[in-house]
Amino acid sequence: MATELYHDKYRVASTRLRGYDYGQNGAYFVTICTQHRTRYFGDILVPDHDWDRAALHPTPVATLVTAAWQHIPTRFPFVLLDAFILMPDHLHGLLLFDKPTEPTPPLHYENRFTPQRDNLAAILRGFKAGTTAQARRANLPLTWQPRYHDRVVRSPEELDKIRHYILTNPTRWQHEQTAEEGLFR
Repeated sequence: MATELYHDKYRVASTRLRGYDYGQNGAYFVTICTQHRTRYFGDILVPDHDWDRAALHPTPVATLVTAAWQHIPTRFPFVLLDAFILMPDHLHGLLLFDKPTEPTPPLHYENRFTPQRDNLAAILRGFKAGTTAQARRANLPLTWQPRYHDRVVRSPEELDKIRHYILTNPTRWQHEQTAEEGLFR
């Protein structure tokens, strides 16, 4: 892999799907982690040692983050929320973009990176900034890791697999603390 420099500093190569418009209709699987994987959102409780019933016992900042996630379609009406789970130090969510198919008028300007509105990056940037500001106003601790992880969902089968992975994430919490368990392994 070629090393790219930006302002004479190393930079991390993009993991984005090359040539893909992250503002177009589709399904997007996202993972957002807290800074240093700090467990701001609570603990996983396991009733009667039954990991199939494991669930997050949320903190006040977890409630704030969940409400902000549910509020995304208010700011971005083309977004449909799908599966979502908040874990002690990260969240997983599926965002479905369903924009009208009629052509939109061109913007009065274009930059070489394309406009950064109504796309995945703008939504998640707003979500992270908004939750951080709300947490500060409420005097609650919250710091997000820079960036986020995403995957463009490419088939109905993959969508079902990701939904299952998200919704059953608490059941794997103990295992994930000692070994990396990935969605596509």
